[in-house]
Amino acid sequence: METRAPYVIIGVFVLSAIAAVFGFVYWLNNTGGIGKRDTYQVVFNGPVPGLLVGAAVLFNGIRVGEVTSLEIVADHPHDVHASIAVAEKTPVRADTKVGLDFQGLTGVPVVALEGGEKASAPPVQGALIAEQGAGQSMTQAARDALRKVDKVLSDNATPLHDAITNLSTFTQGLARNTPKLDGIVAGLERMTGATAPPRKVTYDLRAIDTFQSPKVPLEAGLVIAEPTATARLQTQRFLFASDEEAHDAFDNAQWSDSIPALIQEKLLQSFENYDIAHAPVRPDPTAQAAGTRLVTDLRQFDISSEPDAKAIIALSAKVINEAGEIKAARIFEASAPIDEMTPAKAVSAFDQAFAELGRNLIAWTAAVH
Repeated sequence: METRAPYVIIGVFVLSAIAAVFGFVYWLNNTGGIGKRDTYQVVFNGPVPGLLVGAAVLFNGIRVGEVTSLEIVADHPHDVHASIAVAEKTPVRADTKVGLDFQGLTGVPVVALEGGEKASAPPVQGALIAEQGAGQSMTQAARDALRKVDKVLSDNATPLHDAITNLSTFTQGLARNTPKLDGIVAGLERMTGATAPPRKVTYDLRAIDTFQSPKVPLEAGLVIAEPTATARLQTQRFLFASDEEAHDAFDNAQWSDSIPALIQEKLLQSFENYDIAHAPVRPDPTAQAAGTRLVTDLRQFDISSEPDAKAIIALSAKVINEAGEIKAARIFEASAPIDEMTPAKAVSAFDQAFAELGRNLIAWTAAVH
């Protein structure tokens, strides 16, 4: 009795294993994805680059089967016949569209089925005909489009050349007749009652050319940079005190350069008029800072109308040696009355204020430097 027990256990195990294998095959065949399939023939009227047996078949983007065979028909060498097997309940009907899709970065081809709009469409009778050019990839489509463009350009090379030549001639004619065109436009503006915006009147600051004697000579090597200033002062407009509105008479008036650049230019010219033999220079942006520097910060360059109209200029100055040490520092301020609130009278007042401030600044720099 004891001898028979192991044989009974082994027999039960073998029968269980066989039952499990049959159960797995049954599940795989019916539930696990290899259930009953319907087979259809697909005709591609053109090449199907990269399509292989076993490639996926998608219906509205969902995988429903695979390609089971590919065949080239001898009587129609341009066509490719493919057999596809899809799940039994896939709604493939007569209005189902067939194409070739390319997935992923590598462009793996798959057969793409797209369901029709009518649920009452009859079942497929015969083969499914793929859309014209279904096997054409984006790269191939781009090549074909470029070939067509190249052919159009080649066929029309002479007319295109003539058109470009005529366009060049036309633009040259416009350039030669610009003054006449300006006159025509001006005449049209007068005829229609339109008025052109008035032109800006540009004013300049006068450099200092007279100095008190005796003059202390400058030392060579002085560098004058553009004054630093707030964004408000970085303009060509005439500025009024912060609590005052600009006067209409100054709407079309402007300085010849931004105010900090104008101050730098006129200071350089004034220093040259004072001592041309040792005149300061602008800083070289390509070289390291060397020599003594006159560093200025523009604080004010305004017109004030209260209580009396006057032009005001104020700046701070520092003389810095080669070691970066401040040798001297001082604030300079000057003003001059404005007889009449017009741009010309304001410029005259700014000239007087700049002359007073500039003479003091040059004499102080010569004494410090």
